[in-house]
Amino acid sequence: MVLNYIWFGFFMIAFIVALIKVLFFGDTQVFTEMVNATFEMSKTGFEISIGLTGVMALWLGLMKIGEEGGMVKILSRLVGPFFSKLFPDIPKDHPATGSIIMNFSANILGLDNAATPLGLKAMNEMQSLNVTKDTASNSQIMFLVLNTSGLSIIPLTILVDRSVLGATNPTDVFLPILLATFCSTIVGLITVSICQKINLFDKVIMAYLGGLTLFIGLLVYYLTTLSQQDLNTFSTFASNFIIFSLIISFLILGFRKKINLYSTFVEGAKEGFQIAIKIIPYLIAILVAIGVFRASGAFDYILEGLRLAIAAVGLDTDFVDALPVALMKPLSGGAARGMMIETIKTNGVDTFVGQMASVFRGATETTFYIVAVYFGSVNIKNIRYAITAGLIADLAGIIAAIFFGYMFFH
Repeated sequence: MVLNYIWFGFFMIAFIVALIKVLFFGDTQVFTEMVNATFEMSKTGFEISIGLTGVMALWLGLMKIGEEGGMVKILSRLVGPFFSKLFPDIPKDHPATGSIIMNFSANILGLDNAATPLGLKAMNEMQSLNVTKDTASNSQIMFLVLNTSGLSIIPLTILVDRSVLGATNPTDVFLPILLATFCSTIVGLITVSICQKINLFDKVIMAYLGGLTLFIGLLVYYLTTLSQQDLNTFSTFASNFIIFSLIISFLILGFRKKINLYSTFVEGAKEGFQIAIKIIPYLIAILVAIGVFRASGAFDYILEGLRLAIAAVGLDTDFVDALPVALMKPLSGGAARGMMIETIKTNGVDTFVGQMASVFRGATETTFYIVAVYFGSVNIKNIRYAITAGLIADLAGIIAAIFFGYMFFH
């Protein structure tokens, strides 16, 4: 429903702005430019979707091997003690615990297709423990906010899109996205923990959070000591080394489990092909709307307003052209993706703006969509502070994305 209003809004605002330009400024070319944009962006959407097919098939084939090899279960065992402390209302060995851990493990690995069904299953199992059925429980809110924080080791779709759009090094945004989503997740976790009076100084929580935060802190400190050239070299090496190491670990786990690696890969690759074909109409729909919106001039007016407001407080404004991606992401993942692609097509995939657009898209999650789907699946009407906490996490992710974007790319 949110995407429906966004899509309609793009066209209506574009039409109104175009009329104003014709009536008050005599710009008779604006409607021609808008119509041309519909054809151009339709072509772009189709070309991207076709180019996406091969890369998507490759990665989903590899992910299928990792899933069948037990990578999700390994992650579940690693984070189990931590999650039991964050969800104190869920009894030990309750089915909800397993679904929660499996959902987060799938999210971290970028297995979106597996993560959503597991998330809906977890929400239903938590609902069985919920005393007030139309009101979100503490466990459900914690679960939802951690989902909206968007922590992901492999931002698969972003890396794939950058590859298809011709990035020299599609994985150059890997570390900035990882660091930004870490900040978003920590802030979301702290926000909900304060509301629910969860003791963050518990020794188990401190061991997990303290250890991870220390590692991230030391990494950031080390990165600040590097020159821009050395930072780019390190980022390129680390990103590609981590991703290829994960691929090798998937293959080793699959081989150890004695699964047929080739057949499993093909099975996953078929799913990747089907997904790439399915997204064609959705991608064209949102790209055409954004293209018309930009061609009307409305997009430029909004960007200039943001630029003036940010400059007024003394901040650098180079990232402003990518900021609409960040503003769109909490509302709709599809719209954010379309905005990122359109921004990259306009500014270039390897420019600072193109890189920032990619980091912004990966730094947060589709908060309103997740709230609607997850709470809607169990008929919860009173969501309490879930959206507020989710948006606080999103804001932290956006701020972190700006910080790390400048550190790595500016």
